Amino acid sequence: MKLIRTRNVVDEAGVEAVLDAAEAKAREQGSRVVIAVVDPSGEPIGLRRTPGAQVASSRVALDKARTAAIFVRPSREMEEQVTSGRLGALALHGASCLTGGIPLRVGKEVVGAIGTSGETPDEDEAVSIAGAEATFSTAMLPALTYEGARFAAEAIGAEAARRGVHPVVSAVDAGGALMYLLRPDEAQVASVEVTTDKARTAAIYRRPSKDFEDQASGGRPSALHLARAVPLQGGIPLAYDGEVIGAVGVSGATSADEDQELALIGAEAFSSAAASENGQSNGPAFFSQATLEEKFQSGGLLLETRAYKLDAGRRAGPGAPELHAREVDVMRVVSGSATVVTGGEIRGDRIEGGEEHQLAEGDVLTVPSGVPHQFVETSDPFLYFVVKVEE
Repeated sequence: MKLIRTRNVVDEAGVEAVLDAAEAKAREQGSRVVIAVVDPSGEPIGLRRTPGAQVASSRVALDKARTAAIFVRPSREMEEQVTSGRLGALALHGASCLTGGIPLRVGKEVVGAIGTSGETPDEDEAVSIAGAEATFSTAMLPALTYEGARFAAEAIGAEAARRGVHPVVSAVDAGGALMYLLRPDEAQVASVEVTTDKARTAAIYRRPSKDFEDQASGGRPSALHLARAVPLQGGIPLAYDGEVIGAVGVSGATSADEDQELALIGAEAFSSAAASENGQSNGPAFFSQATLEEKFQSGGLLLETRAYKLDAGRRAGPGAPELHAREVDVMRVVSGSATVVTGGEIRGDRIEGGEEHQLAEGDVLTVPSGVPHQFVETSDPFLYFVVKVEE
């Protein structure tokens, strides 16, 4: 059971690189547009407006970018569905069926999206495509897995069952989207929505939802106006290595105080299990030969701390170009062979102008932060350790 995974998200420098490339294309076309960049949850992290752009385009650009991020496809595909007669697509939650939104990808992973609005659909999309094709950096962050969400929710469910109460329990990701719901047969129906609201509030505001209930009842009724917040106790963030990666919510126990108490129990159980899983419970981490052999069967994270990460890497073929703004990669080959290109410039799915390195068993390769790199050939399998050090 793996409670934590890592994910790439376009970082601050990456956002600027995407916006710069998109703006250059807009000026080349003579387009007056607004360009928006969002994270994988569809939340805005960058906005740029060229001279003469219409005011309305700011919101439309964000809508297009959000659509591309959360549906992991160009927003043009959504518009084409509507145009071809599938009008039900207009009812999809969070979708804006308008051409001009393009996902930002690292390999197959969507790390954000860009949207453009202000000119014709084709001109808007051309600007977004130029931004998406730019060389941009990402940050690697911890993220909640499905198993992690289930573990936290079921820890609460087990304690609730021991007490003879039957609340609904939810677990959401860092963006507040539902990942796991536990609903006992005896639970009240209304709690399904309430528990998810509590968890979402805790995740996106990175604090217990009780904070907002205390504000609202303690003389600050304007706390009721905070976007997407529900001021009811029972939502607790799930944190790992200083990052909020999700939250749990509880609704329908014997009292609001018990909702809160159960949510805290789940969050504490999750924190303890995640620390133990990643070798943080007592400092040093030891991995037996049997553990390593099992991990190398699929590849994956062995250890994650605030300062560094250790991966048991497994490859069966080439990969997409990578560039890390603040991480140094130190690779040591365990078995197999590979050709890695470093330096140069990322052009779509390849690197141009880089230096080739032939790697074999026992070799070590270090890649400083800010240096593009790509596996262009590998044996099947190619096994290697990677230490990722945060600068």
